Amino acid sequence: MKPKAQIVNLPVYQPGKPIEEVKKELGLDVVIKLASNENPYGCSPRATEAITAELGTLSLYPDGSAADLTAELADQLAIERSQIIFGCGSDEIIALIIRAFLEPGDETIMADQTFSVYKTNADIEGAVSIEVPLINGKHDLPGMVNVITDKTKIIWVCNPNNPTGTIVSESELVSFLDEVPAHVMVVLDEAYYEYVTDASYPASIKLMERYPNLVILRTFSKIYGLAALRIGYGIGQQEVISLINRVREPFNTGRLAQVAAKAALKDQEFVAKCRQRNAEGITYIQQQFDRLGLSYFPANGNFIMVDVQNPGTEVFKLLLSKGIIVRPGFEVYPSYIRVTVGSEEQNKAFIGALEQVLHEVNSPA
Repeated sequence: MKPKAQIVNLPVYQPGKPIEEVKKELGLDVVIKLASNENPYGCSPRATEAITAELGTLSLYPDGSAADLTAELADQLAIERSQIIFGCGSDEIIALIIRAFLEPGDETIMADQTFSVYKTNADIEGAVSIEVPLINGKHDLPGMVNVITDKTKIIWVCNPNNPTGTIVSESELVSFLDEVPAHVMVVLDEAYYEYVTDASYPASIKLMERYPNLVILRTFSKIYGLAALRIGYGIGQQEVISLINRVREPFNTGRLAQVAAKAALKDQEFVAKCRQRNAEGITYIQQQFDRLGLSYFPANGNFIMVDVQNPGTEVFKLLLSKGIIVRPGFEVYPSYIRVTVGSEEQNKAFIGALEQVLHEVNSPA
């Protein structure tokens, strides 16, 4: 069988190592996973209750349109229901957008160190990815404007950017959108939107009226703590969402995911607590990095990217041996690791292990 030529050498996405696998490989009893930006506080009790109440319906297909969840979200965001599409995580919305709009030879623009799923899906469709280098870990929006051609279809702006955690402000985003041709879609990936505390962060939904080419992505996998259920969503103009819906599979989100997400939306007190605890965790970890003399990018999500002044993969392996899973392997930043902000106990365990590892790798043999 002959596959598409463009997928033969396509890298397979590598998620953070599972806790169970590390325990088995290394014979460890306690392992802390700080690699996948999961919420260390779990999900809202309301979501758990909703899942339990729905268990009697597992033999039934879900509502393909996610009507109840759509209505709840539309009311909360003060937008039309027709402006929302749900997917198996925001990852699927990315794939659907590319499936709907990119053809072989089309160009799509993104940062040179950002969420890898943009490029992977573009490669699958035979599109050309133009990668613009970050500046101090941050999107170079003027640089992105400069590489727009008549072949450009989509521009991706991950805000906060994964893996660096930096943000573009509303004023920077507006200046950028003013320069982007109206026929070029700008996808603003806000997977970590709820964690951001910086007052300059864009009120992006309000910008859609002014910029109809803007599409926003968000997810229930991060602060809502529903990563296992795989549910995310896209927001855009009705005409755009309608086109994306045409390439969506019939039952792409499950019953449990829909009811859990609906319940989670109603518990904004839980979200606020997670945001506050995350901010406290960032402060602690950054103070410890300062103490250790390590530089890092400003953190605006629930993760921090830090320069460990040694090959990131080497530090990752040594941390792994101590039961701490982080994320290495960033091509543009080979001496960096990305660490999820955990609970207070997890953060202290990480810093303790990191200090030991740095002493080991920096001490003369």
